[in-house]
Amino acid sequence: MRHQILKHSQHQFLEGDVEHWWHDETGRGIRTRFSDDLLWLVYVTIEYIDFTGNTGILDEKTPYLEGKVLEEGQDEKYDKYLISKIQGSIYEHCNKAIQKSLNFGENGLPKIGSGDWNDGFSTVGNKGKGESVWLGFFLYDILDNWIPICKQKGDENLVSQYEEVKINLKKALNTNGWDGRWYKRAFMDDGSILGSMENDECRIDSIAQSWSIISGAGDNDKKYISMESLENHLIDKENGIIKLLDPPFEKGNLEPGYIKAYLPGVRENGGQYTHAAIWVIIAQALLGFGDKALDLYRMINPIEHSRTREASNKYKVEPFIIPADIYGAGNLAGRGGWTWYTGSSSWYYKAGIEYILGLKVEKGYLTIEPCIPKDWKEYVIKYKWKDSIYNIKVLNPDSKNVGVTRVLLNGNVVDNKIKLDGSHAVYNLEVFL
Repeated sequence: MRHQILKHSQHQFLEGDVEHWWHDETGRGIRTRFSDDLLWLVYVTIEYIDFTGNTGILDEKTPYLEGKVLEEGQDEKYDKYLISKIQGSIYEHCNKAIQKSLNFGENGLPKIGSGDWNDGFSTVGNKGKGESVWLGFFLYDILDNWIPICKQKGDENLVSQYEEVKINLKKALNTNGWDGRWYKRAFMDDGSILGSMENDECRIDSIAQSWSIISGAGDNDKKYISMESLENHLIDKENGIIKLLDPPFEKGNLEPGYIKAYLPGVRENGGQYTHAAIWVIIAQALLGFGDKALDLYRMINPIEHSRTREASNKYKVEPFIIPADIYGAGNLAGRGGWTWYTGSSSWYYKAGIEYILGLKVEKGYLTIEPCIPKDWKEYVIKYKWKDSIYNIKVLNPDSKNVGVTRVLLNGNVVDNKIKLDGSHAVYNLEVFL
């Protein structure tokens, strides 16, 4: 992870934006107006510090890239960009990314540019006015976790700036971003809305709902209402998928970009995009819905699409590897798409281990915070930390989804925050819900 942070930081331009992708072999990459890719550097740096407690990475220096800034009306440029003589610490790289992202539209939400996490929304905001509701939640989550790091650095000006942005962002998300039963997805350059109940196409989009919970920015009542709407509109139990959006784009007036070139139900256009489906599972777990979280976790497992010859013939791809997408409409519904997709497989692993089984490591401490089905009576985890073994037994005598009441370490009552020790020891941990 440390290696990736240092490597990716070197693909950030002096202005704070980043190469959307590049080729290691040639050093050539693409400069774009994508609005989320620069923020993932900050996200992964926060994750690294949370897990390891190592803030030293913030002081490590790497060079920037230099190149001509995109001209007005130019969405991207593929080129070999120069390595700058100017270097910045990872802390400076991250703040450059955040500052570049503090570019808000008339609804108080961050501008989407030529796409956000959904690359297919390539003409939603490429004229410079469109805004992304999802990006608002993502930016809020990053600021919420980055502010304590700025405090540790004694950067009071940044702390006060980011705190103010957070307050305004939360207000905008829960007013202008709210559609009555769920969160909107985006505002287009011409003012058209994606993810509104008034739409014939893209009436609801999953990631605005899940990230309202993951980020903590959604108002309490709205979080539950929006997830109920997501369940009603986007979970397709017959085909075993969680759709990214619905209905898909086809013949309507909205022109959101190349997403519309896909057949209805294919890839981002209304199929399951597994990356986003897992965020739905994480959101359910964060709300304490253990039965729902596991049902969905099991439902999107590839093996569940391959239990019979008929199901396998429909699914058509490997039953042992996470696919990027599964088609969601017409005669293609239930067919797997692009497989061997590491981004989704790592999120799937994380959802199961951290959010359902509840094993969390933060700054060298272990906590167990399960969100499980009520009918699970017990389960065990064997966890190796450096050279020590932790035998963890979770017991659920009162049939609960969440809520640890007691933790025993080698028979002694302890807090649910155990300092990890890597010195060839064996620890027996009992956790009672």
